[in-house]
Amino acid sequence: MANHHRSPSSSYKTVLPPQELLDDLCSRFVLNVPEEDLQSFERILFLVEYAHWFYEDNSVENNPSLKSLSLKEFTSLLFNSCDVLKPYVAHIDDIFKDFTSYKVRVPVTGAIILDETFERCLLVKGWKGSSWSFPRGKKSKDEEDYACAVREVLEETGFDVSKLLNKDEYLEVIFGQQRVRLYIIAGVKDDTSFAPQTKKEISEIAWHRLDDLQPSSDEVISRGITGLKLYMVSPFLASLKSWISSHPPPMAPRSDLPLKGICVWKAKHSSTGSSSTLMESQPTKTEPDSQPLDVGPGRSFRNFRFSTAQILQAMEASFS
Repeated sequence: MANHHRSPSSSYKTVLPPQELLDDLCSRFVLNVPEEDLQSFERILFLVEYAHWFYEDNSVENNPSLKSLSLKEFTSLLFNSCDVLKPYVAHIDDIFKDFTSYKVRVPVTGAIILDETFERCLLVKGWKGSSWSFPRGKKSKDEEDYACAVREVLEETGFDVSKLLNKDEYLEVIFGQQRVRLYIIAGVKDDTSFAPQTKKEISEIAWHRLDDLQPSSDEVISRGITGLKLYMVSPFLASLKSWISSHPPPMAPRSDLPLKGICVWKAKHSSTGSSSTLMESQPTKTEPDSQPLDVGPGRSFRNFRFSTAQILQAMEASFS
């Protein structure tokens, strides 16, 4: 067998985070939180996910030698390095599986942003993949639906919809076990400036013509007639069309607007596929309520309570 020498580029970004960095992330995001956030593995994994986002968006970006990690890889590292989490390492596969299953049940809210003619809506494309969706995200613990929508739209588009949002104007669809509520934000100027406030979450923002978002066929509802992937968009279109038919737009259709979609923001670098060839450019993390369940990693390791004394001791040690 021929010997293959690894080039410098192929060994790039292979350094795992050092123990000091993992200790800091564990202390900052897992230990130093209110006690009620340490009542179940679902809540703990949400905190670990925040730490993962911080690691990817800040640590990796500021130190190119650090390896980019998946959430599961990062979770395994943190559990193995954090003294409070180590007792549960043997169950980490089940813990992560339960968390993944739980996340798809967390309610999601966002907004359908319509232009002044009601002919276009604003869609965002995720950092990875090539699917488009309305700006939206998962609710935080005890967060109101409308407040989550305002927060998520601001994070993903940089646009504050709080003054335009009517709590009674929304569309709602159930995807499996997950409720998705989208508030209708109507009459936004098409020259409004949009840009995400979070890193590596959104790769593109664009005004899309509603006529172009109709399913390509009854059998293929996840793609529009232009080929765009619209799994999270198509189920809302019939209800949205009905809403528009009973609400006159503030401005008549404009003949000067292009027939194609209008890209208003695009990231310079991302891992997305290309699905914006039909557009023209235009400058411009809910958690469950705690329940009194068994303590410790015994027979019911999915439901536990941390020892507060142990946590305080670990916090003191991390700052000493």
